[in-house]
Amino acid sequence: QVQLVESGGGLVQAGGSLRLSCAASGRTFRSSAMGWFRQAPGKEREFVAAISWSGGRTYYQDSVKGRFTVSRDNPKNVMYLQMNSLKPEDTAVYYCAADPRQPSMTRSRSYEYEYWGQGTQVTVSF
Repeated sequence: QVQLVESGGGLVQAGGSLRLSCAASGRTFRSSAMGWFRQAPGKEREFVAAISWSGGRTYYQDSVKGRFTVSRDNPKNVMYLQMNSLKPEDTAVYYCAADPRQPSMTRSRSYEYEYWGQGTQVTVSF
């Protein structure tokens, strides 16, 4: 089992940067693919980025390519999302999730992920 806690959210002006962290407890983290999702008010949860268990494979939603970078530090049990050139439309609650069933994959559907954090708010002002 994996427990996930996100941090690093906050208020930032458009064009700014934030780095989100997802701290994991439990032995499954290092053998799980991980993902970031986000949910804006009134909208469905959407995929942002994913990373395989080794970090060797990553996958991004088109709207964040070139601006966001997902990475992980397995010895520290932490995953990161570096977000640059932030836009107001990036405003959402950001969630991290673990996919222990397909650790070499970078899947993009929320139902494919088994464990979820509580989320961290990111607000980008004009």
